[in-house]
Amino acid sequence: MKELKEIRFNESNIQLKDNLVKGSILPEKVAELNRTVTVQGNTVVEGPVYAHKLEIQNGDLEIQGAVFTQLELYVNSEATGNIVFKKSVGSANSIVSRTANCHIVFYSDINAKSVTLYNAFVAGSIYADEIILENCVVIGGVFATQEIDLTNSIVGTFNAPSVRIAQTVGLLLPSAFSIEKINAVANTKLYNLSLADLGSLYKGLPQAENSGKIEMNIATDEIKSTLANEDVQKTLRSYTVIGKVLAADLLDTDKFQNHFLLTAASLGSQLLKTYDMGTDKDGKPATLTFDKIRDFFFNILHGKIEIQDIDGKFDISQITGKFN
Repeated sequence: MKELKEIRFNESNIQLKDNLVKGSILPEKVAELNRTVTVQGNTVVEGPVYAHKLEIQNGDLEIQGAVFTQLELYVNSEATGNIVFKKSVGSANSIVSRTANCHIVFYSDINAKSVTLYNAFVAGSIYADEIILENCVVIGGVFATQEIDLTNSIVGTFNAPSVRIAQTVGLLLPSAFSIEKINAVANTKLYNLSLADLGSLYKGLPQAENSGKIEMNIATDEIKSTLANEDVQKTLRSYTVIGKVLAADLLDTDKFQNHFLLTAASLGSQLLKTYDMGTDKDGKPATLTFDKIRDFFFNILHGKIEIQDIDGKFDISQITGKFN
């Protein structure tokens, strides 16, 4: 890898290949505001990046500072390798990655007018007008002012006026929200994973009793609320299993270490030390590293790790007995 110590960037375009950029890529004069940054592969940028357009033709790429583009952040659909953004990523217009052969990882939040991601892992949340996700894992929430399209993905929660789901979609939190009724493609499965024993699955141990995924029925698990003030009235639909979660919490105080696992994942690059969740099936420490957590959730998404269906049966005397 070449180390760029002194470099004179062209005012209209920067091309990076086999480079280590010791610092930031920021405009110093008006002419540089419209600069395009093109990454051809094997590049590390140690600071933040501002570009009119950031085009990533190939990995590997690691940007350790925040990223903002005026027009677009675009990943070539033929790109391979690893692409890593260590801090927040934003665009005044679009962020697009449709590559199927690349591991793209966002350690923090994404904010843009439109976001389209395939095969991406996002430790934070996504905020946009329009969001399309396919084969993605988002530990935080997916929040859109207009519409969300989810295909075969796991997300913390979602909130948008219009939501379309396809194939299999998993929720890590008990509730998600929309204004219009969810548009589900035929044979789509919506699962809530808030009562799955993620801790045991992460360690390769048997799943706890009364744990598992909950298949949600868009019709029966919907709660419709009307919010109004003097001028505006809005209808909000909540798709929730909170009642089942409350019942399970009363039955079993073990939280399956889910909160610990999800918090470690959402910290991303801020995870300053390596924690462990006890011993795994081989008697070794089950360390919480970002890469292991990412691989764990993708293994769930792709069916390599199977979450059992929750039984959901309980005796009311078990609940009342806790208050005696």
